[in-house]
Amino acid sequence: MDRIAATPGMRQASGRFRPSDGRVRPSFRLLPLSLCIALALPAHADEDSENWGLCPIEDAVPAFEDAPVPDAAPGSTTEDRADQPTDIAGDALNASEADSTVFQGNVELTRGDQFLGTDKLTYSSDDGTYVAEGSVRYQDTGMRILAERAHGDQEADKHTIEDLRYQLIQRRGNGGAERIELQGDQGALVGSTYSTCPPSQRAWELRAKRIDIDTAEGLGVAHKATVRIGKVPVLYVPWLMFPIDDRRRTGLLYPKIKLSGRNGLDWLQPVYLNLAPNYDATLYPRVMTQRGVQLGGEFRWLYSRGRGEFYGEWMPKDKLPEKEPGRYTDDPTIPTRNRGSLRFNGLHNVSQHWAARANLAWVSDTHYLEDFSNSLYGRSAYHLVSSAGLYGRGRYWDSSLTVTHNQLADYTLPESSVAYDRLPRATLNWDQPVSRWLEAGLNAEAVRFSHDIRNEGSRLDIKPFVSMPLEGSGWFMTPKLAWRYTAYDLDDKLAAANDGDGSPTRSLPIASFDAGLFFDRQFNFRGESYLHTLEPRIFYLNVPYEDQSGLPLFDTRAMTFSWGQLFRDNRFTGGDRQVDANQLTTAVTTRLISQENGRELLSASVGQIQYFEDSRVTAGSSAPIEQGKSAWVANLGVSPNDRWTINAAYQWDPNFRRQDLASLTTSYLIGDTGVINLGYRYRRNLTEQVDLSFLYPITSNWSVVGRYYYSLGDDRRGIDAKLLESIAGVQWESCCMAVRLVARRYIRDRDGDLDDSLRLEFELKGLGSAGQKSEEILSRAILGYDRDDLYLLPPSSVNAGNFDNSIDPIP
Repeated sequence: MDRIAATPGMRQASGRFRPSDGRVRPSFRLLPLSLCIALALPAHADEDSENWGLCPIEDAVPAFEDAPVPDAAPGSTTEDRADQPTDIAGDALNASEADSTVFQGNVELTRGDQFLGTDKLTYSSDDGTYVAEGSVRYQDTGMRILAERAHGDQEADKHTIEDLRYQLIQRRGNGGAERIELQGDQGALVGSTYSTCPPSQRAWELRAKRIDIDTAEGLGVAHKATVRIGKVPVLYVPWLMFPIDDRRRTGLLYPKIKLSGRNGLDWLQPVYLNLAPNYDATLYPRVMTQRGVQLGGEFRWLYSRGRGEFYGEWMPKDKLPEKEPGRYTDDPTIPTRNRGSLRFNGLHNVSQHWAARANLAWVSDTHYLEDFSNSLYGRSAYHLVSSAGLYGRGRYWDSSLTVTHNQLADYTLPESSVAYDRLPRATLNWDQPVSRWLEAGLNAEAVRFSHDIRNEGSRLDIKPFVSMPLEGSGWFMTPKLAWRYTAYDLDDKLAAANDGDGSPTRSLPIASFDAGLFFDRQFNFRGESYLHTLEPRIFYLNVPYEDQSGLPLFDTRAMTFSWGQLFRDNRFTGGDRQVDANQLTTAVTTRLISQENGRELLSASVGQIQYFEDSRVTAGSSAPIEQGKSAWVANLGVSPNDRWTINAAYQWDPNFRRQDLASLTTSYLIGDTGVINLGYRYRRNLTEQVDLSFLYPITSNWSVVGRYYYSLGDDRRGIDAKLLESIAGVQWESCCMAVRLVARRYIRDRDGDLDDSLRLEFELKGLGSAGQKSEEILSRAILGYDRDDLYLLPPSSVNAGNFDNSIDPIP
């Protein structure tokens, strides 16, 4: 505290004294101790996603009835408190005891959001010492403290609180300490405890012989720390350094530990390097006992106009090819040994409208992504795309100048399957109102296609257009006219294959008409009000036929038929093919919306294309479309209540009387935590799969998790039915502790080989987890299962922090 003295300004009011004018202004030097307790605990783990619903309403230190509500008081930060006056009130004031001022009987000191209450406060103006005795109570927005005694020396800036208990307010946590000592920026907690469990259910507790605090450096050091489950010690750490604020510092970060039959013991230990305020680095040494040592590194930087990140990893003498030499297709007799990858992502804002971006990636071999991932989800990419360019955007336009390179990352595919590199590619899109009724625009692209094996060439594709968007409160219609011109410059080999024509062109008009109506009505059903809509829509497309068989196929293929394709002017991606069409789409959508909360209970859509003439333009293996009707496309979404969600899609081809696509996904929420998902996916000549996943609570503490993801196969095409992934597990969860046991079988490579794993995890909520983590796998496998990843130990020297990535690229 600052110096407190009895002055004539003190007056008696209603049996209690208060300062009459302005107040005595102690600085509450005791109050930083609350920060020491709250921040000195390894409770930096994010608790927002934790489930505290099983916890009883119980505080280690109940709220003080005589204390003001912290949120209602001004000044809730350390900086604010320095400017706040201190009010002192009590039942009696005695200033005659040997140069000491004694406040007695319900003594209350308040400043901003802070409150300190005690039975007796003695202050010596001669030497600056003070003693607070009897029910010492402290409260602010962050915590409450109850202690037996507090004393200190204001001149020497030394303070001590003895025999205390505390309760965190803004996050879960409580505990106690034999005493807290503070001198200047240095502090110590002696005999301290911490837990997120209520006092009546002490499932786990962290104890430390002594915790030294340095508020100036933002560091804490725990000595002889022990984690206890019940009364049994399960972890002992003789010395541990950790952060007490958000400053980034060099040190060890959370390790990642895994165990598998392929890698053996897999230990990844990140090392954070705080190099400067605007750039840092992280090293990732990794040891796999059955494969060898890998070293990775990440470098990040941030400046006023951009940001960037570079990551690389290298593993010399990987033993995995020696274990499985036959599976390497490059040369089975010479196993790949030195392996690595690189990744770069950068952004620079050139001006208000222009930004430069780069996203580069490289791997040493086609097996890399598969061999360094233990997840079914890490093997979907068959090639890596690297791109860099300049991007611009204005009110009515956007443009880009880029280069793109593709690298094969799937050993089951030939090099010829890799997409063309674009070296370079320039685009311009412009769309602007030119009068009250008309809009004009342009889509343009110029690109050079390059490939190591396939023939190369360049393409210029421009499409100017004019449209008339008209709309009212219940209708819209948009007639549109466009002209598409495409020109090529082909290399000699490709020109020779095209009857010697190295500069083929295509030029044709495109006309379309898009219109729709909106009808709605309100009605009541069982006492609730609903809005029912009916939204018919038509889309007419007319494009004359032009023979395009002489044009190359650089980046063009037929799109999968879907609802969105009903309203497009081309059924091909890229610029190498423009569909010929004389067709009309008719479609209708209906919705049922609750008037009380705006929730959409039902959405149903159905549509079909009527082809008035044959559509003869093809690309690759696609076939011409005969005159007649397309497949019916239907989508359905139902959400009858807050528990059920059902989505379905269906396509029926009346020409061949067959279904082309069927999809059904449904989710049902069970209680506050459970969920069941069921999915079925079928696409003719491609796939048929079923997917069942669930998180089912048996009791408030016990639940089971599972997934069965299976491909049904097709005997006619020689495709075998096979398991894609299966998961089975059990979870036990209390207020502040959880245990998970999860077994998993999944496809580990593109050859279809299966791998098995068994994971056991212990989680102490608010502190971390030990064992093989399961949340990441479960959250991706089970829709509705979402938990943050935690680890048992805090970093031994600190906090990596995050850059303030507030610089956004141009959209």
